[in-house]
Amino acid sequence: MPPASFFILSCVLFSLGGLAFLIKRDLITQFMAIEIMLNGANLALVAAAKLWGSLAGQVLVFFVITVAAAEAAVGLAIILLIYRQKKNIRSEEINQLKG
Repeated sequence: MPPASFFILSCVLFSLGGLAFLIKRDLITQFMAIEIMLNGANLALVAAAKLWGSLAGQVLVFFVITVAAAEAAVGLAIILLIYRQKKNIRSEEINQLKG
């Protein structure tokens, strides 16, 4: 497959993630949209690494996946704490993080 098709797919993934983040108001859905955006960026980095014959893009993807895993753990913990306090995870109804 040509690398251009991977770049197009990564742009579609990133755009759909951004659109979902802006449209949906549920914190879990917004969180998943950010993960889709990160996967789109990772796909573009891997395609660029294959196109240029370098491993730098794949190494960068490894670090992005590591940061995304940490972000997932911390983000889900924060969402769980917000739900325990407010009994709601809709982003427009949460305007303060203090109890």
